[in-house]
Amino acid sequence: MLVLTPDLHPSLQTTPSGAVADANPCASGETICHAVFDMTGNRDLADYSDVLIGRPLALLGLFALAFAIRWVAHKAIGRIAVRAAKGVLPDRVNLIATERRRQRAEAMASLFKSIVTGLIVAVFGTMMLSEVGVDIAPIIASAGIVGVALGFGAQSLVKDFLSGVFMIIEDQFGVGDVVDLGEATGVVEAVTLRVTRLRDVDGTVWYVPNGQVVRVGNQSQNWARTVLDVNVAYHEDLARVRRVLGEVAHDVWEDEDFKGQVIEKPEVWGVENLGIDGVLVRVVLKTTPGEQWGIAREMRQRIKSRFDHEGIEMALPQRVVWNRKEAATVPAIDDSATT
Repeated sequence: MLVLTPDLHPSLQTTPSGAVADANPCASGETICHAVFDMTGNRDLADYSDVLIGRPLALLGLFALAFAIRWVAHKAIGRIAVRAAKGVLPDRVNLIATERRRQRAEAMASLFKSIVTGLIVAVFGTMMLSEVGVDIAPIIASAGIVGVALGFGAQSLVKDFLSGVFMIIEDQFGVGDVVDLGEATGVVEAVTLRVTRLRDVDGTVWYVPNGQVVRVGNQSQNWARTVLDVNVAYHEDLARVRRVLGEVAHDVWEDEDFKGQVIEKPEVWGVENLGIDGVLVRVVLKTTPGEQWGIAREMRQRIKSRFDHEGIEMALPQRVVWNRKEAATVPAIDDSATT
């Protein structure tokens, strides 16, 4: 006899024992959900396993992948920066050009690392939002509108970014340079998309937004100069003073301890000013970037010692005081008028 059985509801299926079980609730790609449902046959447990286990694992995997890509990208940028700093012919270029190339490569590497980090955060952040169920289609579709809104609402950020890019491209300064940015002066420690980080001589760290930098005074680019103004008394022989200053500067130039720091023969420019207390004589030494302050300190110490030995008097504050005594006119007293 033919027995007709009604079709089971699409949401139901039979187990090997003949019992009716729930249909697989898992969507395509939900591996954890499929595995739990195959083991237990429980629809609710499969749903909860995907929420409690599948999505957190997916988010963790995306985060780990983003971190790995960022690490690899930063390593690659660092290697390229090191190769660029060395150059193709390092033995045939001078030390100043080599140091300058290294500083610029470090600054560019710092900037590109910030760009890569920003892109990775944007891409993987969007993927994580999609993983937790957020519809990212409107976000992608409105990217142009958001860009226009950012252009108006975040003009300072855009200005900081563009200013930082052009400062690095134009080689205005690099990591390790001593710069004057107006309110802040110090050594450049880092250049990011938005700010430049400086550390001054007192150890204070300054964060200067790139868009607020209206001028840059770079004291470490190509070469530097030690400029010393020595004030001597008016009665000293200026020709002798110039000769002694030239000898002191020449000794520093030939000193092995400062070999390579003074890059040209020192010059005594002569009388710079006739002041109230003495005559100002200027001596200059062309140095490598960043060494001008150490050379200046050494020069001052040697000039003081040599002047003491030669008996040359440094200028001291002088004042001329006039003490005038004039005869006082006292009216005569008529004794006859007294009684």
